Amino acid sequence: MAADPYTTLGVARGADEAAIKKAYRKLAKELHPDRNKDNPKAAEKFSQVTQAYDLLTDKDKRARFDRGEIDADGNPAMPFGFGGGGGPQQGGFRSGAGGFEFTDSGGDFSDLFEGLFGGRGGQGGFASSFGRRQQPKGANAAYKLAVPFVDAATLAPQRITLADGKTIDLKLPAGVETGTQMRLSGKGQPGPGGAGDAIITIEVQQHRFFTRDGDDIRLDLPISLSEAVLGASVRVPTADKPVMLTIPKGSSSGKVLRLKGKGFHKKGGGPNDPRGDQLVTLMVDLPVDDDALVEFVQGWKDKDRNPRGNMGV
Repeated sequence: MAADPYTTLGVARGADEAAIKKAYRKLAKELHPDRNKDNPKAAEKFSQVTQAYDLLTDKDKRARFDRGEIDADGNPAMPFGFGGGGGPQQGGFRSGAGGFEFTDSGGDFSDLFEGLFGGRGGQGGFASSFGRRQQPKGANAAYKLAVPFVDAATLAPQRITLADGKTIDLKLPAGVETGTQMRLSGKGQPGPGGAGDAIITIEVQQHRFFTRDGDDIRLDLPISLSEAVLGASVRVPTADKPVMLTIPKGSSSGKVLRLKGKGFHKKGGGPNDPRGDQLVTLMVDLPVDDDALVEFVQGWKDKDRNPRGNMGV
């Protein structure tokens, strides 16, 4: 059975979600298999940390664990102190070769069990449900998946190859970001009670000219002096495909234009729900060593204007 999840993450039982997330990120960074290729135990510890994090960030499972209803693996906890203590027992249950057995203390508990479990003593539902130990599942398997920036913005399907050589096409969730985890049930290590899960941690790659700002995408767009002065309609790249953007006359560097719905899908939404925007910052790009431009500016009256006057300089 897995260790206590609070102990595994090194947090107090009353820790809030932020403290749990902070502890997990620290341990995951230290134990990630990519950083511990010469330490095979690191992958096992990484899986344990991930399993503990999954349980404690699931409000329902955490509450059930705190009440003692499930163990650290998420399996139902054994009632009545099954498997506890040594020495002779005066009625109740003891561990036997075939599982747990009822021991007779001279009293008849069959009516009690009939009321609790709908069966007679050591017969029927009680015997079948509690006469056997629940077999543990295999360990979870941890994977890291690098996702291109544009694919994360557009939720393009991603293909991952598992340890057994099988490939799976993943559907990214809306709001995906670096650190987002996806769980593939039954795709982990085999065990007597079934296979564990595959835990996939997403890392969104950087882009050469796009940057992310929450659900929005930012882009610094170079424009020529004539486009800035006279205005123009120019092609602009987006995460989907290039679109036409109107540059207003007299635009200066730093002016921000908005392309609606060209950002990231918002967390919790669907593929057809509103997306963030793309924020385009205009950057006037002047040519180098352009004699005609130099000559023009030298004769231009605007050279005597102080655009920094309102700053007191």
